[in-house]
Amino acid sequence: MFKRIVMVCLMLWMSVAGAAEKGTADEAVAMVKKAGEFLKKHGKDKAYAEFNNPKGQFIHKDLYIFTFAANGDGIETSNGANQKLVGKNVKEMKDADGKFLIKDILAVGMSKEGKGWVDYKWPNPSTGTIDAKRTYVERVDDVIVGCGIYQ
Repeated sequence: MFKRIVMVCLMLWMSVAGAAEKGTADEAVAMVKKAGEFLKKHGKDKAYAEFNNPKGQFIHKDLYIFTFAANGDGIETSNGANQKLVGKNVKEMKDADGKFLIKDILAVGMSKEGKGWVDYKWPNPSTGTIDAKRTYVERVDDVIVGCGIYQ
């Protein structure tokens, strides 16, 4: 019985520790690049399905992929952390300071360079607090691909 309790506690601790592990800026950029390659190779439908898969290859530590069409409409086409946002217009979404973060993400993705970082404050599910978050976005053809890190 004692061994079972220890095993359950260990498994719970490992799942919490894994969920709380923070991704780095380099890992976020690498994940966006990998997602872009996957998108080009497999097309939007298959890519969006994989980006939305909570057990898929585009979920790592606290990192996940999200996408928007590069037309500025603000409709989220995939989100590895919250599939309830997929298909929703989130263009008017604000961060904790009232900043229009989606408008900024779209602006960076649709800029001439087509890539860059956006800073904002967002609820951190690992800590339950509002933390600084930095998101890397890059346009891949007509899709804006993003991945953010908590700082």
